[in-house]
Amino acid sequence: MGASQTHSEHKYQDLMSKTGFSLEQIKNLHNRFKQLSGNNETISRENLDSVPGLAYNPIRKQIIEAFFDKRNQHENEVGSFEEIGFEQFIMVMSHFRPPSLKTTLEEKEAMRKEKLCFLFNMHDTDNDGIITLEEYRKVVEELLSKSGAMGQEVAREIADAAMLEVASTNVPHMAPHEFYEGITFEHFEQILKGLEMESRMYIRFLDVDTTTMHCGKSTA
Repeated sequence: MGASQTHSEHKYQDLMSKTGFSLEQIKNLHNRFKQLSGNNETISRENLDSVPGLAYNPIRKQIIEAFFDKRNQHENEVGSFEEIGFEQFIMVMSHFRPPSLKTTLEEKEAMRKEKLCFLFNMHDTDNDGIITLEEYRKVVEELLSKSGAMGQEVAREIADAAMLEVASTNVPHMAPHEFYEGITFEHFEQILKGLEMESRMYIRFLDVDTTTMHCGKSTA
């Protein structure tokens, strides 16, 4: 019992270093992971698909897929997992960790870039480093058409117009016959340059509100 507990504490210490979460936060997230997995060692897409808070989210599929995307594990791998364990789960959750009062400007900038990479990966579904018009259309269509406010065709037209705007901004001297391949990560950064991401990008659907998480203490 004592050896097992020591091993768990050591593993948690390693996760604290990798994710920036406190020991208490990691224990809370581990409990939630066990609830989702049914006390199994791994969770599947089906486990997350059954979360009530995701039921009406228009980009539920993209959010769930992000948990199984190898690019979101802070490594240089591509592709996706069939199932993930707790360490992989918490690495994805770390993308939603807000800054604390002690976070330096340099650390905030690193967190912002990390969150932007995460969002970019959600749109770049084929892992080619570019958000194509087709990929962008798909996201916009799902966001707008599922809201009930407009049909799929109108949503498609809005996506096309938005992509044209992005093209004219990022490649202002593009000739009429030239084709805009899509949004690179550099373009994506420019598009969201004025948006404050560090504390606004958080997650509630796992019943763990990361906006209440502060270094050394969790009020969740």
